[in-house]
Amino acid sequence: MSPTNANSNSSSINPQNGFCSKTLIYHSLKPPSPLPPKSSNLSVTDFIFSLATITNTATSSLIDAATGHVIRYSDVPLLVQNLSVYLRQPPLSLAQNDVAFIISPNSSYLPILYLALFSIGVVVSPANPSSSIQEIARLLRICKPAVAFCTSETVNKLLNLGFSNQTVLIDSNEFELKMKLRVELIEIKPKIEVLQSDTAAILYSSGTTGNIKGVKLTHRNLISAIAGAFALRQARSSPAVYLCTVPYFHIYGFVFCIRMIAFNDSLVSIARFNLGLMMKLIEEFKVTHLAVAPPVVVALVAGNNEHLVHGIDWKSLETVLSGGAPLAVSVIDKFKRQFPKVSLLQAYGLTETTGGISRVAGPYESTIVGTVGRLIAQCEAKIVDPTTGVGLPPMKPGELWVRGPSIMKGYVDDKEVIDSDGWLRTGDLCYFDNEGFLFIVDRLKELIKYKGYQVPPAELEHILHSHPDIAEAAVIPYPDEAAGQVPMAYVVRRKGSTIDERQVKEYVAKQVAPYKKIRRVCFIDSIPKNAPGKVLRKDLIKLALSSVSSKL
Repeated sequence: MSPTNANSNSSSINPQNGFCSKTLIYHSLKPPSPLPPKSSNLSVTDFIFSLATITNTATSSLIDAATGHVIRYSDVPLLVQNLSVYLRQPPLSLAQNDVAFIISPNSSYLPILYLALFSIGVVVSPANPSSSIQEIARLLRICKPAVAFCTSETVNKLLNLGFSNQTVLIDSNEFELKMKLRVELIEIKPKIEVLQSDTAAILYSSGTTGNIKGVKLTHRNLISAIAGAFALRQARSSPAVYLCTVPYFHIYGFVFCIRMIAFNDSLVSIARFNLGLMMKLIEEFKVTHLAVAPPVVVALVAGNNEHLVHGIDWKSLETVLSGGAPLAVSVIDKFKRQFPKVSLLQAYGLTETTGGISRVAGPYESTIVGTVGRLIAQCEAKIVDPTTGVGLPPMKPGELWVRGPSIMKGYVDDKEVIDSDGWLRTGDLCYFDNEGFLFIVDRLKELIKYKGYQVPPAELEHILHSHPDIAEAAVIPYPDEAAGQVPMAYVVRRKGSTIDERQVKEYVAKQVAPYKKIRRVCFIDSIPKNAPGKVLRKDLIKLALSSVSSKL
């Protein structure tokens, strides 16, 4: 059933949980958020500025915690316009559908750069600045950029790869001057007409095969994500102040940093996460909303961090937003005991869904322990039995399928992911309860979730297999309270080899970003496999967990 046919089955939709007994589809319980007509030419930048005029205040700003640099929202439209003019002039001469590769820590300039690129139809492709040179090489092959925006710290990685296209240093005086240039002195080219169906961004996600994939998100995908969040805004007597500790290359931080301009709420950017610094910034800027990945919540309630937590004035803090991976119920309970006046709100989403497709909203929803909230407006879902393919009712776990206006256009060079009815299979084992709250049970995918980052086992296995002293290897998730999961390697030595744990870890660490490092190594005589030769990861996970239990 298409979303437009939902009304014909409205009598079969349970108003308590949104489940339709006829179609076995879950519908959002939230009112539809207004979206512009699909046919209208509109960039996500124009859409954000149209919302920003509704909520315009003179006090809100982008704040860079590292430099102390402040950009008033009232100046943002002009800065974006100036920068967009510069981007289209020689020597860059960027044209519609060109790709801009961006490799930079968080800063107050990134949202402005994103909006300027969107406005001229250039595809934004941000990457993790801690990526290894080999990883960056793979990303460049995927996105094929015409230009790269980097910092004085990350530019060398591109130069070492022989990147021959233009590079622009975001942290240079020249870049700041370009945002402030007098555009009336330059011949202004005609405005570029951006279609909502045009690709706005290419972000990166790891499939179960371990291949890094470029996720194509359209302007309409981003518009729908921002419109949905905007519709849930609560009226306030004064603007909120958000502190975002999540990287702006990750879908969570990517959407977050641009939507703040639509919200007209101040945004404090932190280049590199540091718990002590985060605490000081909460007090210094009277932060009301804190956006974090789950490990930060774990750190806040950890006993060894009490000296940091208790020395801070928390009066301003109203809400902690957590996304990227589910929080353990024990961590949620500790948080509520330690911070009884602060709401802890979880959300669930993927890069492929333009971020959150379910989120906790409001005081009542924040009391439901363990949920990642209810479906966002205009999103539909199915819970499908992985074995039979049959749709399941509330309280029955199965694979979560989703569809709606925020679902990606597809992967770069691979469009056969979304079925003919618009459904995206998430690979996550979930269920809805009788009130329409979504709960994550497990991952059907084999991805390891380390501090909210995706770590594909197959990528690490490929590296391990390239070592001359390793005959076989398999990588699994190993439970870790602080990180959620860490990569653990089971290794079969080649005959006569004496390779040890330290050597295995160092070999992998030289070739991957820090979050992908192997954290544990276990040597084994053989890797368990099924008849067709597929690694039985579940058996290895059981083996790893049994060794944990035996030590308790």
